[in-house]
Amino acid sequence: MATLHIMPRQGQSVESCVITTWNKKLGDKVAEGDVLFSYETDKSSFDEPSPVSGTILAVFAEEGDDVECLKPVCIIGEEGEDISALMPKEDGSAPAAEAAPAADAAPAKEEAPKAEAAATASADGIAAISPRARHLAERTDADLSQAIPTGPKGRIIERDVNKLLDEGKLNSAKAAAPVAEKPAEEVKAAPAPAAAEAPKAEYEDVKITNIRKVIAKSMHASLSNMAQLTLNTSFDATQLLAYRASLKANSEALGLNNITLNDMVLFAVAKTILNHPDLNAHWLDEQGVIRKFAHANLGIACDTERGLLVPTVFNADTLTLNELAKQSKAVTSAAKAGTVSPDVLKGASFTVSNLGNMGIESFTPVINPPQVGILGVCGVTRRCKEVNGENVFYPAMGLSLTFDHRALDGSPAARFLKDLVANLENFNLLLAK
Repeated sequence: MATLHIMPRQGQSVESCVITTWNKKLGDKVAEGDVLFSYETDKSSFDEPSPVSGTILAVFAEEGDDVECLKPVCIIGEEGEDISALMPKEDGSAPAAEAAPAADAAPAKEEAPKAEAAATASADGIAAISPRARHLAERTDADLSQAIPTGPKGRIIERDVNKLLDEGKLNSAKAAAPVAEKPAEEVKAAPAPAAAEAPKAEYEDVKITNIRKVIAKSMHASLSNMAQLTLNTSFDATQLLAYRASLKANSEALGLNNITLNDMVLFAVAKTILNHPDLNAHWLDEQGVIRKFAHANLGIACDTERGLLVPTVFNADTLTLNELAKQSKAVTSAAKAGTVSPDVLKGASFTVSNLGNMGIESFTPVINPPQVGILGVCGVTRRCKEVNGENVFYPAMGLSLTFDHRALDGSPAARFLKDLVANLENFNLLLAK
């Protein structure tokens, strides 16, 4: 029995998803578990597996389409099966082109696809065409009149234009060599005219992804609407590094997680920030309030292939160091793999961004609104200080705190940094509290 496949909902806050890649096309056979298509929300990307085995009988969205959650994407069933009852209704019956899978199933008969293209042709004689396909055709001079549409609703899509290019079907080649005057046998035997080698482009236009658009909008709003100020300091990381080395040598024997320096900084922040509630807060301008949180919900800035994501460890102040290390790795690994729930990508009360592993000694992190603060963690450098009249070298780790001056002043922000430095320099004592 045919199955109507819908766009899943990833998190309660997600209303629609963009299809980025179709792994299967109309008429393809699929097995249960095969990836049908990939899609992304505003912050994450996912692969959608087929729930059943069968043949793709209808497709209702193409690459680049923004599909509302729980709306139909495709129908999977047996070849020749009647799927009229499953066709989506929108202001009446669905277009007949969506319910006709047979056209793509028999590529040997070229006349049938051409008839479909003619049926959906516009006034200029060209079938309906996606913006990406039209742009590619304009750049390459592909002859769209010879295109065989394979997209939904008889639409020419990018792969159809690429097929024209592979076959050398260009407007210029068509004008120069009238194939219709040659005998059929000669036409069949002659190789396709080679496309002229295009000059190397001086630049490439890359489509801005949804995730990049969201990051851009959020960061621009942050810098445009806040009074941001950054304070820089450093601390003696001698004890922190020694404790980390001890953990690394004994974690397996003690059954501990791989506790990193960043986990230790997160632990210190979670324990320190509750004494500075003005920083553990949201500035809600429209409501005219500052929302101060009872627990430290720490956002962890995470570099992924899709861009910056900030998953949250909720109630971090209630966790042991080992528990915090486990949860931080779980949420950041999911973010990097593209499987993180959108519900985890919100709700942070304060964020930590670590660029220390890239050798950064100081930077200005940008606040993620409506939060009022973000801590930048920098790399370890060798510095000198006077101890009992002698110059002593020590490992110094930099910290950069950006705060919203609308929500708090410089002195309260500086006091948080001072307390955080004390806790990091005396990490063993912090663990005993």
